[in-house]
Amino acid sequence: MSAPYSSDEPGRAEVDAMRGPVLLEFGDNFCGFCRAAQPAIARALEDRPDVRHIKIADGRGRPLGRSFSVKLWPTLVFLQDGKEVERLVRPVDHHPVAKALRALADSPA
Repeated sequence: MSAPYSSDEPGRAEVDAMRGPVLLEFGDNFCGFCRAAQPAIARALEDRPDVRHIKIADGRGRPLGRSFSVKLWPTLVFLQDGKEVERLVRPVDHHPVAKALRALADSPA
């Protein structure tokens, strides 16, 4: 598995103020779906070093995940300048992730 999910999450106001392309990945280090999705996510991000990728440990009582209405893991939220552009839940292949990353590049700055 790539870098672990961090329990140190930014606040929603901080996320909303982030400039540029950002991928928020909500999940858990022990989640089988999260672990299975890692190769697809990593492959899609290979060509996008400009995207800030933040892995957030989610769960009951975690405010950032609740503010994005996360219900299943992993949930990927693609943001451009703090605004949600795309969302994927439980990706198993890199193609949908790459497509969502292209949507970030195509969204107005």
